[in-house]
Order: sequence, then structure tokens, then C-alpha cells
Amino acid sequence: MTILSSLKPKKVLFIATRQIGDVLVTTPLISKARELWPDAQFHFLGYRGKLDMLKGNPDISEIIETSDRPDFAQYLSLFNRLFQRYDLAIVTQPSDRAYLYGLVSAFRRVGVLGGHPQGKDSGNTKIEKQNAWKKFISMHNVTVDYFSQHVIAEKLRLLEVFYQNPSDLFKEAISVTPPEGEPLTPLIAGHLNQPYAVLHPGPLTAYKRWPLAYWQQLIEWLVQQGLQVILSASPAKQDLQLNRDILSLLHEQTRNSVIDTAGQLSIPQAGTLLRGAKIYIGIDTSITHLAAACNIPTIALFGATPPSNFGPWPNGFIGEQPYQLRARSQTVGNVTILQGPGECVPCRKAGCEDRADSNSECLDLLEPSQVITAVELALKKQ
Repeated sequence: MTILSSLKPKKVLFIATRQIGDVLVTTPLISKARELWPDAQFHFLGYRGKLDMLKGNPDISEIIETSDRPDFAQYLSLFNRLFQRYDLAIVTQPSDRAYLYGLVSAFRRVGVLGGHPQGKDSGNTKIEKQNAWKKFISMHNVTVDYFSQHVIAEKLRLLEVFYQNPSDLFKEAISVTPPEGEPLTPLIAGHLNQPYAVLHPGPLTAYKRWPLAYWQQLIEWLVQQGLQVILSASPAKQDLQLNRDILSLLHEQTRNSVIDTAGQLSIPQAGTLLRGAKIYIGIDTSITHLAAACNIPTIALFGATPPSNFGPWPNGFIGEQPYQLRARSQTVGNVTILQGPGECVPCRKAGCEDRADSNSECLDLLEPSQVITAVELALKKQ
């Protein structure tokens, strides 16, 4: 690897053309790049509707939104806007489209390369062919490791080519920058009348779900402890319905202590809600990462996803890897990750049947008592 510590780009484009959580995990990379290049302009390119995690970020001077399914005219307009405007493009996703944007926009590029999800030899030749042109146009690449390398470390390693000693990247505290908050709506703020816990039951895919009856037991226990319960949800129909299904299981007295935000909160408003919470409990999703970034006690329920790759980052951690691949319970900083039993955990498949609508036995066997114990321990530390 050639060290390019003398390079001082004036304009840098960060590219994260994926989901909301993928945008949030680029913020430590942005912060570290700012230390390297204090006078550079930083712009960020991502998908429309996925960039709220950057609201108020002090290091980003311009946000460029694009459609996740652009037509020819949209491509042409974006290319004209980007063409060779930047000294450096930092491509944080391994997709062909992200690399194409990097190629169009900048004189130099560094980027993430895809790997085989299961770490098997089969399919590697195909992946190498897919990666060949990306390596050719890049001055430095980092390959995804879905089991051993944390996604935060993966992004930070994109900068190692600019360090005389790349290990220096991980010798100081690393933190995720949450978005600037926005005021809560009166309908929600007016009902917050006691200490509260925020719960986020709804994932994008069914195989990350925790059973409804378990959420019921957890909520009833939290209310017995004197906490209000705030149910968070995205505006997606399945998330809204999931919250309604949970509420339907609760006794009326318990239900009176539960507020369903019903997908009404923006990401910055969710940040405001989280900052005021006593504790957060949620599944493997972007809001769980946001909760951890807001520095509140965060309980994350993990099934198929390796926490060593995508566990919520504990702010202030020093080093490349906060988590073990497998542990029924592990706490680092303000984050506790819980996993269910099974030698196959984490498999990184789409549930037991390897499809989006599958169940995950490891989450079915992650009992409420284990979650309640973790909540008790986290609350005692406050």
C-alpha cells in the first residue's frame, strides 16, 4: 500500500447510496477525514429520503440527493453536476453505481469492495471479476468482511492510505455523530409525563422480528417499573400494523401508559425523543444505531446479523472491534447486544429459510427474561 499522507484535497465527495443506517455509520469516517483535512469542503451524495441522519452535521457543507432508480435524464443531470468537481471521492458502498458516481465526480477514488457473504470459496472468482474494474480505478480499497470486520472500522480504513501509520486511525475514541434534533410534535410531547423507555419493534424484514407476545411481556414489565413506553415505528405499513398488533395484546391499564408514535416522527425528531429516554430496546435496524449514537442505554436484539459486523457502535470506543461474533449477552459502553441460542448464530442469512419473510429461531428463543435482565442492569448503572 502506497502512503499518500501528503495529499491535501480541497473538495471531497462521500458516496453512500444505500439505506438510512448506512449513512449514519459513515459519520466517524467524516469526522476522521475532517481531522486530516481541516480546510477541505466535504459534500455527501446519497439517495433521496435517506439522508436525514446528516441533518446539522458540522462537517458537511452540501448534500446531494439522487433517486434510487434514476431514469436517463436524471443520470445525465447528476453526471453534469458531479463531473470532475472533486479531488477525491470516498465510495462507502461496494455497488457498481456508487463506483460509477465516484469515477465521474473525482480525479482520485478510494472505496469499499464487496465480498462473499458467507465467507466461502464458492463464488469468489465471480466477485473478483466484479471487483476488478473497481480496483483499477481506485488508489485504495477495503474489502467487506461480513463476520469479523465492524462496518465502522471498514469505513475508517478507507483513510489508512493517507496515514504514515494506519493503526493511528484506531488509537483515539471513535464516535458516531447523530443528526441535530427537531422539536417533537405537541401530540407526542404533550403526553410525555414521566420517565420513559423507547421501543422499536419493526424491522424492514420479517426475519429480524422478535415475537409479539415477547414485546407484550416486556412492555407490561416496563410499565410495572413506573416507565412510560414509547413505541417507535417507520411510516411503512408493516411497521404501523406491528405496533397496532402489540397494542391489541396489552391490558387496558398498561395500554394507557403506552404512546404509539405511529410513524409520525422524522429522524431528527426521533433523535430528540431518544435523547430524553431512560433506555432504548430495539431490533437490528437503523433507529437502534441512532439510539446508541445518542448516548443512552441501548439494548439491541440480534438474530442473523453478526454484531461483529453491524452492532451499534458504543460511542467513545477505542479500537477496531467492540464485539464478539457470538455471545448471549455482551455490553460495551452504553450498548448491550443480546443473541439467542444456537450453534448457527449468527448465520447472516435471511432467517432460517433464507428469505425475507422467514422467521428466525434464534430470535424466537431469545426470551423476554433475558431482555428484562439486561434492562435491569442498564437502569441500575444510571
